[in-house]
Amino acid sequence: MPNPQQARPDLVPSPTDPYDALLLVSFGGPEQPEDVVPFLENVTRGRGIPRERLEVVGEHYFLFGGRSPINDQNRVLIAAVEKELADHGLDVPVYWGNRNWAPYLADTVAQMAADGVRRALCLVTSAYSSWSSCRQYLDNLAAATAAVPDGLAAPRLDKIRAYYNHPGFVAANVDGVLAALADLPDDVRDEARLVFVTHSIPISMSDDSGPEGGAYVAQHLDVAAVVAARVAAATGVERPHELVYCSRSGAPHVPWLEPDVNDRLEELAAEGTAAVVLIPVGFVSDHMEVVYDLDTEALATAERLGLPARRAASAGTHPAFVTAVRELVLERAAAERGEAVARPALGVRGPSHDCCPLGCCVGSDA
Repeated sequence: MPNPQQARPDLVPSPTDPYDALLLVSFGGPEQPEDVVPFLENVTRGRGIPRERLEVVGEHYFLFGGRSPINDQNRVLIAAVEKELADHGLDVPVYWGNRNWAPYLADTVAQMAADGVRRALCLVTSAYSSWSSCRQYLDNLAAATAAVPDGLAAPRLDKIRAYYNHPGFVAANVDGVLAALADLPDDVRDEARLVFVTHSIPISMSDDSGPEGGAYVAQHLDVAAVVAARVAAATGVERPHELVYCSRSGAPHVPWLEPDVNDRLEELAAEGTAAVVLIPVGFVSDHMEVVYDLDTEALATAERLGLPARRAASAGTHPAFVTAVRELVLERAAAERGEAVARPALGVRGPSHDCCPLGCCVGSDA
């Protein structure tokens, strides 16, 4: 890991002050077949799920050689962000820690402390508000700082705001939809339905998301409307759009957000829909929920139904999203210095808070 930014000898603050590092925080994933079940045990620890069930779920990973795409995608994102920062004269080391697999967050934060990092800004690879996509990561960060070995000063860790409606994240998704539409047959392209997809969560968790509840669904609906409107402006065609869900897990008796993407494709085909574009707006990169739930299952469902379908790319390392990361770092740094800052956000909900208020995204029924 690179050494953290040294204190400036002059009185002119760095644009990233008071932060001397950026920490990418992610879910993690197995990188070889023997990692799969131990990884799933980490994910489900405390839920009493038998190993036999984990082995069944693990078959999803074995279809891809026992390797999740997420770690490789994070490596590419880190490289892109490092270049973006360097190209703009920002000397900020980028660290990386995962919740469920190496590099583990606690190990990374301990290394940051050993490197002398005092305060770091954290980019979580989830753009939305809920217990599992935000509050749990805050708990993970707190646990990691508490676990820093004696004799080392734990860095202060601040999380970048929910960025689902940042113009850079939106632009990346718009370009993904436009490319997917262009790949559809000419005779169905203008009639295609835009089907936005995100990870399902328990309804109770959704209801508790955000400071006033219901933020998870509301945020997705807001960004979906913005993306659909921008696609219409770019193509001259207004297309219907909707939000559906994938990757349901957990106890069968616990209600989760619906409809499932496969169930909805069945309905759309029965209704005579000409074509669909599946848009993984709930995901930052093309990791397992995208390459299995959408590319493997959902596209197979569409093919069986004779429904022309394409899958749009996620934000990934789209230049607009990488630029957004830099802008979010500078925005939060300026705010922490007490400066007036622009907080760009599209849609009707406005920019999310920097610091979660009490009662925000409480509880979990996962």
